[in-house]
Amino acid sequence: MMKSAIDSIDFFGASILIVDDQLANVELLQELLRVTGYTNVTSTMKPVQVCGLHRRNNYDLILLDLQMPEMDGFQVIEALKASTTDDYLSVIVLTAQPGHKLRALQAGAKDFVSKPFDLAEVKARIRNVIEVRLLYKLLEDNNLILEQTVQERTSELRESEARYRSLTNLASDWYWEQDESGNYTKVSGPVLEMLGIEVGSLSQTTGTHYTAGWDEEKQKQLQMYIAARLPFIDFGLSRVNGDGSHQNFRVSGEPMFNSASRYLGYRGIGVETYER
Repeated sequence: MMKSAIDSIDFFGASILIVDDQLANVELLQELLRVTGYTNVTSTMKPVQVCGLHRRNNYDLILLDLQMPEMDGFQVIEALKASTTDDYLSVIVLTAQPGHKLRALQAGAKDFVSKPFDLAEVKARIRNVIEVRLLYKLLEDNNLILEQTVQERTSELRESEARYRSLTNLASDWYWEQDESGNYTKVSGPVLEMLGIEVGSLSQTTGTHYTAGWDEEKQKQLQMYIAARLPFIDFGLSRVNGDGSHQNFRVSGEPMFNSASRYLGYRGIGVETYER
């Protein structure tokens, strides 16, 4: 799975920089890489140019000679570490000194190639380090895409919630929510009275206390809908006030379920209606 993903992002198009003060070594490595199939290979014989070139081109691999005038390979590695934010500094050192191999790895190089070159070894080590580098780049790209997707989905969710709240406020006089146990978790307006619950604590659901003036039969019917977890739209309710005036209401509600079809409770809205 991961190997095919690497191949799909043009493995042989990886950018490679050769750094060696010996023209013969540069030409040998260039020809080896060309024959192998790599198409994006550049070189420099001036180690002081490496950091600037890497900042501009962000190479997937640097083949770095250790013994050079002006600035040796160890100094180049330290300069690269100080000037780049890459989590994976992809450097293979080129050395004829066995004692330099461990020191180079400790300094931050990812691998080494011995001089004189064994061409099969050079090809294998180059491929291995480039493969790891491309894995890091693939992981970074996927993390960036994932982060952007999460931000987009979060933004969409917030916009959706804002629209929902706005529409609810415009379309209703009050809003109510009930959890799976029947406790009222959000209430505005005369919802508890309409549903046949004595006004008090939101969690007060034991027993039904119909308040005076409300249509008791309608309240019982509404409770039956809720007990059966059925949706209802524009269910009519009315009450007679102490001064003899009448009020009419319409309430809508729906049961809430999660993605596993588990019942979560009810939510609904209500409006007061007026005779024209």
